[in-house]
This record gives sequence, C-alpha cells and structure tokens, in this order.
Amino acid sequence: MYRTHTCGDLRKSDAGRQVVLSGWVQRSRDFGGMTFVDLRDRYGITQLVFNMETDPGLCEKARKLGREFVIRASGRVTERSSKNPRILTGDIEILVEDMEVLNASRVPPFTIEENTDGGDDLRMKYRYLDIRRPPVKDHLILRHRMAQEVRKYLDGQGFIEIETPVLIKSTPEGARDFVVPSRMNRGEFYALPQSPQTFKQLLMVAGMDKYFQIVKCFRDEDLRADRQPEFTQIDCEMSFVEREDVLNTFEGLAGHLFQAILGIQVPAPFPRLSYQETMEKYGTDKPDLRFGMEIHDLSVVARGKGFQVIDGAEYSGGICAPGAAGYSRKLLDELTEFVKRPQIGGRGLIWVKFETDGNIRSSVDKFYTAEDLRKWGECCGARSGDLLLVMSGETQATRYALGELRLEMGDRLSLRDKNRFIPLWVVDFPLLEWDEETGRFYAMHHPFTSPRLEDIDLFESDPAKVRANAYDLVINGVEIGGGSIRIHDERLQKTMFKNLGFSEEAAREQFGFLMQAFRYGAPPHGGIAFGFDRWVALFGGSESIRDFIAFPKNTAGRDVMINTPAPLPGEQLKELGIRVIK
Repeated sequence: MYRTHTCGDLRKSDAGRQVVLSGWVQRSRDFGGMTFVDLRDRYGITQLVFNMETDPGLCEKARKLGREFVIRASGRVTERSSKNPRILTGDIEILVEDMEVLNASRVPPFTIEENTDGGDDLRMKYRYLDIRRPPVKDHLILRHRMAQEVRKYLDGQGFIEIETPVLIKSTPEGARDFVVPSRMNRGEFYALPQSPQTFKQLLMVAGMDKYFQIVKCFRDEDLRADRQPEFTQIDCEMSFVEREDVLNTFEGLAGHLFQAILGIQVPAPFPRLSYQETMEKYGTDKPDLRFGMEIHDLSVVARGKGFQVIDGAEYSGGICAPGAAGYSRKLLDELTEFVKRPQIGGRGLIWVKFETDGNIRSSVDKFYTAEDLRKWGECCGARSGDLLLVMSGETQATRYALGELRLEMGDRLSLRDKNRFIPLWVVDFPLLEWDEETGRFYAMHHPFTSPRLEDIDLFESDPAKVRANAYDLVINGVEIGGGSIRIHDERLQKTMFKNLGFSEEAAREQFGFLMQAFRYGAPPHGGIAFGFDRWVALFGGSESIRDFIAFPKNTAGRDVMINTPAPLPGEQLKELGIRVIK
C-alpha cells in the first residue's frame, strides 16, 4: 500500500492512528537527534519525524533525502508540540517507523515553493515541476472546478454537450488558420477550428435545440498575455430564441459561477450599454465599470480661444481624476509620456488642477481664463481637489487614448479592486467594419451574425450603419465572451456575403454546405462563446491566461518543454507532398 491518507488529510483527531503517506520531499531539517521532513502531495504538506534514539538507521536514511525525492513513510500520528497554523495539518506530525525511497531526484532547477526563484522561461521548460508549486496547482484546480460548474449549470438548463470536428475547412474570415496537410488527399489541407461556429449552427438545423461544448480552438495570431495559439471556449447555441433569451440564460451562468466559485452574488440584471455609448464614455468596447472617470466631450466648450491644438482638432475630450490635483509636475510628465507611447497614440496631454484652495492651474493658462477652465470642469463633473486630463485629435484615436489613460489612472489611484466584479453586456455593435487597405467591409464578429432587423434596409444605402444583433459579456474591463443572433435565412445570408465582397461562387465554395442546410427548415437561433481561459484567469486574479493552462506556449508560440514547433524529416514531408521553402 502506497498510502492510507493524503498529505492534507490528517488532523489532531487522528492522533494515535497508524498511517502510510507517499509524496515528494519539500524540505528536511536536521537537529542532531531529530530529523524533520516536510512531505508534499497535491493535497497538502505533512511533517514527518525521524528519531535518532529510537531508530538511528532510519534517521540516517532520512538525512540523505534530497528535495523532490519520492518516498513512502509509515508511522503513528501524534500531536505536535510546536504547531504550524500556516498549514491545515499543522497540529500533527508522523513519528516515522518505516520509510522507502520510491524514486530519487536530481536537484531541481528552481525552488518548488510558493515563491520560486525560477524565471518564466525556466519554469515553462520544466512545467511538470512548476505544476507541483501550490500557486500553479491551485490554478489548475480552479480551472477544473469552473469546468464542472459550467457543465452542472448548462445541464440543468437542458443543454446537451456535443463534440464537433477538429479537422475542418479553412475559411477566409477572422484570424489565420492553422492548417494540416492531408496525406490521403495530396495537395489538400484541413484547418484547425477557430471556433465550431458553422457546426453549432448545423446542430440547430438538426433540431438539437440547446448545444454546448467546452472546446479547444486554434488561431495563428501574434500572442500576448491573454492569448495562446490554442485556447478553450465554452461554446453554446440555442434555437427559437431572441437576444433577451440568450442574455438571460448566460447571465444566469455567470451568476452561478460567481456564487459557486467565489461565493459572491452579483446584482442582476447586468447593465447593458450600446457599443456607441461605451466608445463615447470609455474609449473601448470592454469598459471597466468598477470606477467612474468617464470621458466627456469638450470639443464645443474648449474651442475658439486661439489654441490651435484644440481649435484644429476633430475632437477634444477629458477625464476627471478624483483627488489627484496634488500630482507633481514629474507625475504629470510621466502621464504625458504614457499617452505618447506608440501603442497609445496620443499627441500630448493638457492638465487642469482644481486645487483645494479654490485656485485653478493648468498647462494652458496662456489661452484660457480660470472661468473658461471652470466650464471644462463643470462638463466633467470636477470638484475641489480633482485633476482634469484633456486630449485632442481624431475622434476615435483620442477616445481610445483617453480610455487607456483612464485605466492607468484607475490603477494609480487604486480604483480597480480585484475583489469587486461588475459584469455588463455590450450590445448593438456595428455589423461591418471598413478596411481602407483592402477597400472592403469585414464582419466585426463573423459573417453569420444577424443584423438588427430594423437596419436591413441600410445594407443598400449605408452598410456601415447596420447594427449587429450581437452582444459581449464584459467583466472588469475583460471581454469574457461574445455572441449573436445568427442569420437563418438563405437570402439574408447571401446579402451578408455580398456586402463582405464574396462572389456567389466564392460563397458557395466556402459555405455552400451551410446555405444548403438553410433550405431545409433552419430555426431562428443564436448563441455565445466564452473565453474559458480568460474567465478562469479573471477569477484567479491574474491578467495572464498562461498561469491557468497546464502546458502553455510562450509569446513566440513555442512549447519550450517539448521543443515544438519543430522541422519534419524529409521522408515525412515527401509523403505529404510538401516542400519547405527557406
């Protein structure tokens, strides 16, 4: 028998029991007549005691144990005289009577403890060791718990979990596909799915009514902290529903996860903001509502004073940072440099201080009187002690920069509490986005998203104004998921393809199977897909999804543990009919 209990099981009430434990040596401490070993497994740590007086041979054997040795120890549970309140088993220890080394270990390349001395690259190379550390282990357990609760809730709502194919057809919309050569059909390729989108729609045509899947998806795109080339979605679809049906169902899923995982209740219904409103007030379609500091349009009130930066700009806007009027010139210069970063795109920053003594100071005193600046403050809701930050330029770019500045100030002023959650729905996105480089429209979500029915006539006169019957769930500034009511009518789908620049032949070649399915009684349907990795990371208090994936890729898309991607042998390439051009 390798164990009667785990290293997290035993308590003071177990004193006197004979037990067998197995696990890894966390650390050992030698005190001459006594040797103490902390034994660790997935469940916790238990202290083992070896006594030189009662069994000197066994104690000598224990002194030779190294970190991460795998051992089995049997003995009697006894109450500790010096208790350790930091661990659940801290009231007891095991007086070891027999011990066997099951496997020795080399000295690990980094310390396997709560706080490690290993850098990201080293820990990813030895990920199987990193997972032994409590933070990473706990992240994977959190992921498991959330997956189980998702299944529990959706099963209770009548959803059926159905697997869809992994080897599918490449489509031109969205990110780049990962492609897989077919040996049996030389010169032809499968693609790995970016989403099971068409399959879940076909399941609705098939009458399955409510489908879900916790599914692996793939996108060949540049990586960052919240992206991986392979990621996991909670993918869902429903028949005979309108937007409100979908939002209510998955608002329920969100509420269930908050209660089951974090033990908190979030008020329902969630706020619902239009895409236009979020862009105007927050400069982003994924706003963080944990704090105010909304963007205010100052274009009209600030023009006409001879200041060309504002007079010559398409748009001027500002945010009011509460209680920040005491910011030094150094801090204000830091903010100016922040907005000038290439990824932010701002041209400069104007500041106005509404000081507690009633004075108003600004970086534009040459052009504006105190009364002029007071009007700016009134527009932005500024009070005594507040700092007004203003930017000018092209409307969309300036709002974006102000949105990034808003988040930066939220961090600086400690307004983004990780223990507070405010979910919201963002609705009424534009259906189409115009791309200047290619000179055509692209689907903001995907080509199967239904337009708002009242906007269909705009396809002919002004396609850019057509709104999508789409929705995103945003929590604390993180887009957790998005979906839409789908097109289920062949004629409307053809209109959509036409506006996306597809010829009839190209549409038939790419999506003919779906169009044909629509001819056999497709029901109205809609759905949503959630970024499972992001949701787990949010609940785990991290911005990086890599921490919550067992074996992630680095920012270059490489798995440094198994050293992939890697070249294929010439014979294998020949068999596939592929020649690599360097």
